[in-house]
Amino acid sequence: MFSFKRQTVSETVFEVVNAMIMLLICFLMLYPIWYVIINAFNDGEDAMRGGIYWWPREFSLSSFHAVFRSEGIMTAMGITVAKTLIGVPVHVFFTAMVAYAFSRKELVGRKLYMLIGTITMFFGGGLIPYYLLIRDLHLLDNFLVYIIPAAFSFFDLIIFLSFFREIPAGLEEAAKIDGANDFKIFYKVILFVSLPVVATIALFHGVYQWNDYFTGMIYMNDQNLQPIQTYLYRVVAQSSSNQMLAAMPSGVSVSVTSQSLKLATMVVTTAPIVVVYPFLQKYFVKGFMIGSIKG
Repeated sequence: MFSFKRQTVSETVFEVVNAMIMLLICFLMLYPIWYVIINAFNDGEDAMRGGIYWWPREFSLSSFHAVFRSEGIMTAMGITVAKTLIGVPVHVFFTAMVAYAFSRKELVGRKLYMLIGTITMFFGGGLIPYYLLIRDLHLLDNFLVYIIPAAFSFFDLIIFLSFFREIPAGLEEAAKIDGANDFKIFYKVILFVSLPVVATIALFHGVYQWNDYFTGMIYMNDQNLQPIQTYLYRVVAQSSSNQMLAAMPSGVSVSVTSQSLKLATMVVTTAPIVVVYPFLQKYFVKGFMIGSIKG
């Protein structure tokens, strides 16, 4: 026999209202993105008339053709891809390695180091001293300015540390019995069983590297070394899309406008990180350690 729980009228009304509120919130969050997309895929001159709310009125890829035929944006895209692919593994490895050292009880001065690191999360020297430091390290107009300063984060260290403390001590003891040293235990055992937190930090830092425009704006005078987000910042904030439009090679459709070029650039710069996210989301569920050790 099946038994069904009868709902009262008030419970039913509450569920309906709650569902409507959630749908409204989702709509308010997603519609601005959809508005940018449909206008980017619409004919530029036609979009200037307005009145496009749900679907492109005159579908056109002219703006995207103009974006991909621009030498500047493709160079900036290459810089962004390179600094993301290099910066993410460097950041994850160094931060995880320091976090593993902090997780060891025999580390001398561990509490002092934690205190110093925590203070740096809330207080800093400011932009000018940091700029002088970057200058003295000869990182101005240097690709390594995207990698070295971002190689370590104390906030991410705390996330790693919380995960490492849950790893059973028996795993390390078994590795030591097999003759593994601390470094071998770290990269063959600890990192392997920490894939959920590794993937999480990799995604967080990957989004940071992809969206970071400030580093390129402050520390890069060479436009050939500026990332795509700094390029987009110049397009939107400085109206350089008009210059970009004027620099388009012959053969680009005249239906491309400054506004359509901005929107197409936004879509191109945002799409890659949105595509990658679902593939890393599965690692967010903790539970990789279940069944890894018994007894």
